[in-house]
Amino acid sequence: MAGIPGLRPVDDPASRDRFLMRAFVAGGTLLAGGALVAGLPRLAASAQSPARDAEIFNFALLLEQLQAAFYGEAAERAELDAELLGFAKVVAEHEREHVAYLQTALGSAAREEPRTDFGDATTDPEAFAAAAITLEDLAVAAYNGQAANLTKDGLRAAATVVSVHARHAAWIRSIVGMPPASQPVDQPLSQAEVAARLEESGFLQEA
Repeated sequence: MAGIPGLRPVDDPASRDRFLMRAFVAGGTLLAGGALVAGLPRLAASAQSPARDAEIFNFALLLEQLQAAFYGEAAERAELDAELLGFAKVVAEHEREHVAYLQTALGSAAREEPRTDFGDATTDPEAFAAAAITLEDLAVAAYNGQAANLTKDGLRAAATVVSVHARHAAWIRSIVGMPPASQPVDQPLSQAEVAARLEESGFLQEA
């Protein structure tokens, strides 16, 4: 179907990149997160601004890095069944792109890659599916939880990512025979709530 003249598709990479750059580059001095959740600065309770967008997306970068490492390891080890492995390979590429967008936008302020340990969650089918559902739901809740704190451009950039995480969550549920959409609304989580759940996962390791 032909596109509308003058409008880019919502999933156009160049368009999304412009949104991210506009949200962050104007922010001046940006804050880099620590190596682990415990070392991350609390998001300041200040007015919406490009600098605040950068703080929020630097925290989001941790989630994206964790997911990229999780799916990448599952794809590399290739011990899952064909359907789960196919899912892991596709989503690993998505997560790598999310990481690249955020790192490019944040520049030298982007947090470092975390050390991870996923145990058998990247090889055991049931453990993999449970972890994937948890991580995708957590990403959706984290982005939604910061929606009101983002500038208009920051929110527009976030929307192009959070919707993909929601599709991932529905996809993995469908693979394992769960309802793709089990509830009418998604519950947003604060940074502190997201950080606590990341700590509980045990996937993040001390440097």
